[in-house]
Amino acid sequence: MKKYLSKGFTLVELLIVIALLGIIATIVIAAINPIEQANRASDAGMKADASQIVSAIQRYYVSHSAFPWNSSACTTNGGTQCLDGVGQGPDDAFPFLSADDASVGVCGANGTSCRTTANSGELIASLELQKTFLNKNWVGPTSTQAKLFVGKAQGASAAVYVCWSPKSNSNRQVLIASAASNTNKMFDTTQALTASGVPAAGACTAVNDAGWTTGACSECVPE
Repeated sequence: MKKYLSKGFTLVELLIVIALLGIIATIVIAAINPIEQANRASDAGMKADASQIVSAIQRYYVSHSAFPWNSSACTTNGGTQCLDGVGQGPDDAFPFLSADDASVGVCGANGTSCRTTANSGELIASLELQKTFLNKNWVGPTSTQAKLFVGKAQGASAAVYVCWSPKSNSNRQVLIASAASNTNKMFDTTQALTASGVPAAGACTAVNDAGWTTGACSECVPE
């Protein structure tokens, strides 16, 4: 009588299969890179919010012939960079300032108080922005990298810029490449805007340079 033995995997074969599955899993996780994906989503959100703030400030200027920091509400709400005094107006430069400062017009108070004050920022009071903007992550953070910054050069016709420091390595690489190809889109919000009305150029050359966390290497709208 013939005996038939069932043949299964040997221990060595199982170990090889497990090792291959581990390698495949590592490659998939590296390709997906959840942290990078989250950072790219955060950057996209900052860009969308920045674009809306620029548009809101432009509409406000059309309606009032002035910027939010030129209004009396700026001083009333405790803005730190108000230009509403005698001899001051829309022609004055507005150095880069955190968007959650009452001077910008989003908030009715500065920093974390923005969420709790009964006062409304000029852009919200004039219905140029929705009140939901007060719940944004860039309202009240202590980290520079988590903030939006608003600035404008001398002259009423000078563009208003809203900038942020990208967290995503891929977005940082795009800015680094733009600087190297003379189509620079990397800007320094720690410096005054230039005489030509645009932000000063950033100087980061690697994705881990310190400038990404200080505002010295930022992306802005309008581009």
